[in-house]
Amino acid sequence: MKAAWNSFVRTPFVLTFILLMLKMMLFRHFIFENIQLTGLLADAAAILTILCLFELIVPSKWKPLGHGIVNAIISSLLFAATVYFSYYGTVPIYTALYGLDQVGQIHDSVQSSIQTSNYLLFIDVAALAIVGLWSLLKGIRIFTKHHIAKPMNVLISLIAFAVISGGFIRANNDIPNELVQAESLGFLNYELTAGIKVAQEDGVSKETIAAIPSMQQNLEEEFAKDGGTSEPNGQAPAYFGVAKGKNVIVIQMEAFQNFAINMSIDGQVITPNLNALIGDSFYFPHFFQTIGQGNTSDAEFMSNTSIYPTGVIAMSTGYGDREIPSMPRLLKQDNYVSNTFHINDVTFWDRNKLYPALGFTKYYDKPSFNNDKFNAFGASDMELYRVGLEKLTDLHEAKTPFYAQFVTASSHHPFKVPKALQRIKVPASMEGTQLGNYLIALNYTDYALGEFIKGLKEKGMWDDTILVAYGDHFGLQPKDNDPAWVSEQLGITYQERVSRFNIPLFIHVPGVKGETKEQVGGQVDIMPTVANLLGISFKDRNYTAFGHDLLNVEHNVIGMRYYLPTGSFFNDDVLFVPGKGFDDGSAIDLKTLQPVADFSKYRKDYDYILSLEQLSDQYVKSLPQRQE
Repeated sequence: MKAAWNSFVRTPFVLTFILLMLKMMLFRHFIFENIQLTGLLADAAAILTILCLFELIVPSKWKPLGHGIVNAIISSLLFAATVYFSYYGTVPIYTALYGLDQVGQIHDSVQSSIQTSNYLLFIDVAALAIVGLWSLLKGIRIFTKHHIAKPMNVLISLIAFAVISGGFIRANNDIPNELVQAESLGFLNYELTAGIKVAQEDGVSKETIAAIPSMQQNLEEEFAKDGGTSEPNGQAPAYFGVAKGKNVIVIQMEAFQNFAINMSIDGQVITPNLNALIGDSFYFPHFFQTIGQGNTSDAEFMSNTSIYPTGVIAMSTGYGDREIPSMPRLLKQDNYVSNTFHINDVTFWDRNKLYPALGFTKYYDKPSFNNDKFNAFGASDMELYRVGLEKLTDLHEAKTPFYAQFVTASSHHPFKVPKALQRIKVPASMEGTQLGNYLIALNYTDYALGEFIKGLKEKGMWDDTILVAYGDHFGLQPKDNDPAWVSEQLGITYQERVSRFNIPLFIHVPGVKGETKEQVGGQVDIMPTVANLLGISFKDRNYTAFGHDLLNVEHNVIGMRYYLPTGSFFNDDVLFVPGKGFDDGSAIDLKTLQPVADFSKYRKDYDYILSLEQLSDQYVKSLPQRQE
């Protein structure tokens, strides 16, 4: 009996199953911080399905190598998913593979996201590789003959385990919260489910396409009842056309969180230039990121389109072949030239597809700038603005109205500013920490922006230009910055989600008195707000927007479904994050930053944002392909 058992456990099938189940437990510890029994059963069913399939198709003499390859592949997937989760806060699906070509350009960020414990997923792979090579050289057979691998038995087992996996998928397929769904389904079943879902949602019927504008209008009108989102009806909105014909400059500030505004460290002001804007600009302190898988490029997409990212693929990659209604296309009707400036290579995040899709007249990327080797991306923000100011001055002197977008990079993770260019010194307790480096980087970003504003004034453009400045996404990584420690260091309350996703928005309008607006908003709201200031009516121009004009909206709700699960939203009061659904969710008060026990009154907001995001997805998928 003992000999039979020893023979059994030494089969590659059983050994691989045991090792992969141990890794699934470790993966669950890394991602979900617990080991759910029903989830492990789902993992087991999926693994056994794959192993049975290999038993059927791999010849007997190659089974040890075949199962070793399966082990290595699944281990690599779990490792990659763990590192991805540590940065993005979500379990990746196969569409994340489209971004693999970006890894080399963000090597420092990826490397800093890896924890030593993550390599535990590869210990057995390395050990088995060494033992396998040794046995091959010595001519020693490690695995006994595979007594249980009779084809009919394996086929029956394969069908049984596949059916069990299918049962888990059917039972958990309708959970909108991706993290809860991944925990319930197990990693492999979750990947399969995501693939099926993406394939099913890929097409949009002609009937749906035709109905989208009216569906969107009906959704807004229904929600506007009982104090929902609403804007002036039958009369001109506030501030409509106050900047008609003005130039527009949009500054997207890399990894810029709002807590740094009006902050000082040891008497040193972190953002003196942005602070100065508050007095004569609209400042929105309750503004939040709503980006998707494309991160910075998704922020560019949203601010220019007022369309939500789908969350399953970077919009530049998935929809760069479309003709997308956008601010550049809208302003082209008024003879504006639209230029965008970014010091990185234009192929990064497929911007070479994104910018034509958005209708930009011209883009300036890496070759347009002198590489002063500020960081891994190359040129500094000062160089970015130097070139930008030069190009805009030419347009200004030619009396050509322009729309210009600047995407900064000097405050990019891991926030290492060259010593000679650092303008503040952080306390000893922050030296060498990510928080300390981050504050130094934000200070430099603010300094470069201040110099750019000086240049605009010197060239006579400041009084003829709307300036919009906002953050693209958070900077401080959760694994490196305990909220309690950050709060202690900064003397503020730093909430792990609200403070993390809170980014600033400034809109300077020449001749208009500034005001701090408590209105909640997100990047999807930028385009409608700027269009209103320019006197552009979406209704008159037949444009569909999924955000709102922040200068006129009464009650706003914005959705977030990356870094937080689908169904999460910010409204005027709370950040809500669902569980399996609404009732088992949680809410944080935006002002007190404390948990909200009774959030039942926000169910309407939850239903609204799910419907709005679904409609936004249908809309962007319905857009026609671009004719080159």
